[in-house]
Amino acid sequence: MLAGVGQSWWLYILLGLAGGLFSGTFGVGAGIIVVPVLALVFGQKSAQGMALAVMVPMALVGAIRYKMNPQIELPLGPVALLACGAVVGAVIGATLAGWMSGTALRKLFAVIMVIAAARMFFSSPRTSVDVTSENARTPAGRR
Repeated sequence: MLAGVGQSWWLYILLGLAGGLFSGTFGVGAGIIVVPVLALVFGQKSAQGMALAVMVPMALVGAIRYKMNPQIELPLGPVALLACGAVVGAVIGATLAGWMSGTALRKLFAVIMVIAAARMFFSSPRTSVDVTSENARTPAGRR
């Protein structure tokens, strides 16, 4: 399983640690940390596949930890629906990535990260909106 890792095994652990820390803290995929670094070593397509494989255990552990926090609402109904859409989207996205060149993927990935960063930086913060029908009748903050 660890074939080809060699003496640099600890670098992979550090990269995974950084990706997991970033993912758990900000709720984003570790891909924004892991993909650029792995792309330098393995190429863009392999890096994306490796980041997706790492995401499953990391995301599950992070989600469970969030669910254990009584101050954080994590409604499982919307999560299940999001997961259904995400699985279909991942199949389509992985197929599209297989058709694209590594260079095109790398550039598109960079553009998407810049747009997301700009939107986050320049947008004003929004207040929390509760979209569940059960909680829609209750004023925010009274539960």
